[in-house]
Amino acid sequence: MKLELSKFRRRPLLKMTALMVTGMALSGLIAGCSSGSNQTAQGTQGTANKPVKLTLVSYAVTEKAYQQIIPKFVEQWKAKTGQTVEFDQSYGGSGSQTRAVIDGLEADVVALALALDTQKIEKAGLIQPGWEQELPNDAIVHKSVAALVTRDENLKINKWSDLANDNIKLITANPKTSGGARWNFLALWGSVTQAGGTEEQAQSFVERVFKNVPVLPKDAREATDVFYKQGQGNVLINYENEVLLAKAEGKTANYSIPTDYNISIDSPVAVVDANVDKNGTREVAEAFAKFLFTPEAQREFAKVGFRPVDESVATEFAEKYPKIDKLFTVKELGDWKEVQKKFFDDQAIFDKMQAKNAGSR
Repeated sequence: MKLELSKFRRRPLLKMTALMVTGMALSGLIAGCSSGSNQTAQGTQGTANKPVKLTLVSYAVTEKAYQQIIPKFVEQWKAKTGQTVEFDQSYGGSGSQTRAVIDGLEADVVALALALDTQKIEKAGLIQPGWEQELPNDAIVHKSVAALVTRDENLKINKWSDLANDNIKLITANPKTSGGARWNFLALWGSVTQAGGTEEQAQSFVERVFKNVPVLPKDAREATDVFYKQGQGNVLINYENEVLLAKAEGKTANYSIPTDYNISIDSPVAVVDANVDKNGTREVAEAFAKFLFTPEAQREFAKVGFRPVDESVATEFAEKYPKIDKLFTVKELGDWKEVQKKFFDDQAIFDKMQAKNAGSR
């Protein structure tokens, strides 16, 4: 069944205060107020001939997809309304991008690595509660899984447990700053607990793996550069979409997708209510967010390696994506608030692991 696009809730703008005027000035003031009201309601969308600017803030590895999707939306919006849409785009570590939006980066639309980051923007008062229900699939716009890339084809990594071996030098980003790295951490943890292991066994395993991590880049893109460009490490945990994109571009990559257990890397999109109302860009921002769920946009995500959420498009690309025997979600490890507090807050499990590993080196 194809996903149905849900309608956004419409939030009324502030009403104009009634003006007490008399005589010939009345018609002039009314005309002026009418023009001002339209400008307030429509903002930069006031006329079809006036361009409107949207700011998209996303995480590092989505850039290739949006380079293809944005021109398609711009073309369709122009054909529909006669109006030109101009995009400002910002890409970086999901955690860093989240802080930037909270600190004042005026994103109209955020497409971050995990729902926790979007929830932080909601908590800051910039996104209204219930944003997950305003788009299909709980606003999850695409998915991925974790992949293991090896520098040497003779180094065989067939399962998660191989990453704890003494000959491994693993590159992964820092889960304190990178949403992608949080997924990596949870994939490691869940590979134990989802197979019936205890929490203690999971912690012991993940601790051994991170003992093999020589450096923690700030985001997934930087981790890829550390591995490929700087030549550090012999294994890289990466997004499946990244290795598929590299393969499509003719780059040699030795990689495997753990298919016994893997995590569904679910990435949401949301309109930033406070900013679109301030900038008068709600209509076009909502249209863009909905466009991301259309088969046309979903195909572009699929082409660059993201698993589409549209079922018809997923069927088209089924051969590209290996089936995972046990594909678990973050909900099976607890909700994001619980996961953040348990693993990634200051002095939580990850910090304690790092302190213990540092003391044993």
